[in-house]
Amino acid sequence: MNVRYIVELDEAERQQLQKLTSTGAPGARKMKRAQILLMADAGNTDQSIADALQVGTSTVYRTKQRFVEEGLEASLTERPGRGGERKLNAQQEAMLVALACSEPPKGRRRWTLCLLADELVAMTDLENLSYETVRRRLADNELKPWQKKMWCLPKVDAAFVAQMEEVLDLYAEPPDPSRPVVNFDETPVQLVGEARIPLPALPGQPARVDHEYRRNGTANLFIYFDRHRKWRHVEVTDHRANADFAHRMRDLVDIHYPEAELIRVVQDNLSIHTAAALYETFAAAEARRILRRLEFHYTPKHASWLNMVEIEIGIMVEQCLKRRIPDKQTLAEQLAAWERCRNAEGGTIDWMFTVDKARDKMGRSYPSIPL
Repeated sequence: MNVRYIVELDEAERQQLQKLTSTGAPGARKMKRAQILLMADAGNTDQSIADALQVGTSTVYRTKQRFVEEGLEASLTERPGRGGERKLNAQQEAMLVALACSEPPKGRRRWTLCLLADELVAMTDLENLSYETVRRRLADNELKPWQKKMWCLPKVDAAFVAQMEEVLDLYAEPPDPSRPVVNFDETPVQLVGEARIPLPALPGQPARVDHEYRRNGTANLFIYFDRHRKWRHVEVTDHRANADFAHRMRDLVDIHYPEAELIRVVQDNLSIHTAAALYETFAAAEARRILRRLEFHYTPKHASWLNMVEIEIGIMVEQCLKRRIPDKQTLAEQLAAWERCRNAEGGTIDWMFTVDKARDKMGRSYPSIPL
């Protein structure tokens, strides 16, 4: 055991390393160094650490040495090997980052590491450049030019701000059982059946399903969510039409909240989410009776994230729907079981975004008023 460099972590360092190794976010080498330090702190020998993590004892030695001599951050950070400086200087690295953020060459869908290496050589006096050097420098800057994320950029104008702050003020109100706030939305579901009978799991062998599947159509889910009541309800329907929405609103008034004076419904700006849908479905007197006990509040366009039920839908998909469900009856049974369990455990959402925070974070995007 190397007794020259003894790793003794304080509580803050230990928590930082434990968080680092549990998230899986850092690179493989940084993860290994964090694991080495945690195991060394626990009193393991260099050889046992090397065997457990499948690294060399020299790697364990150097990590401990850098921790003792230079501190925690230095021990986790990669530095050039002995015998040479970094391949790219600061100017060349900045050029690489700018290049990776630019449009790819004509005829290419995206930048690759090899394309970036060749282009940088052509732009500078470098004789050659390996794609591994490019990968490491991009990793240092947390860039992955081959990845793209779909993002909707809303137009933050006066109409957007007015609707957003109205919804946020509604969320900030204290609970009032006579005037509940109910978030409402819908989502489609693909019904997928097995092409062959799956094989169950056995000791030492995972369950196996065939890669082929049968598409059995689609269904639509209407979801209600009341965070103060810690309640949610899911309705399975064949369609998402005006009549379906109208019947869901009547259920909300007559079945789910029969004693409420007024139900404030937060929903997205969809074409079916209108009072007109009730008049198209019911007689005028019935439509007006239902609407007298409803008050619609709409999230801004391209801002469905302001609808709390979106979070609940994500939980529902992760806990219940991320699998093959062959038909509507099975879907309804599975969702009913999930709903009962989630309601029984009192699952809710701790909403933290307020009007003040919106003005602080999005103030630059608010409409500017001339003095």
